[in-house]
Amino acid sequence: MSKQPAVYILASKRNGTLYIGVTSNLIKRIWEHKNNLVQGFTKQYNAHDLVWYEMHENMESAILREKMLKEWKRIWKLELIESSNPDWNDLYNTIV
Repeated sequence: MSKQPAVYILASKRNGTLYIGVTSNLIKRIWEHKNNLVQGFTKQYNAHDLVWYEMHENMESAILREKMLKEWKRIWKLELIESSNPDWNDLYNTIV
């Protein structure tokens, strides 16, 4: 799963602060977030739990999906997370 475009959502806690991102290397990018190597929003708000992700065939489709999700209402994002991860588990250990 190392080099494949993905869209992901990080959370500070259940129903907490959400961050939506896109990457070509999901494992590496989440590891960077968890170790506070990414300056900015996720470090400031401690949003380090991978609660949702979606793999894509190419970066263009991943970027389009990321932009779409960022425009969604918060309730829609919560419903998306809970549809596949109702307990808001940190999914990082399932991808490494």
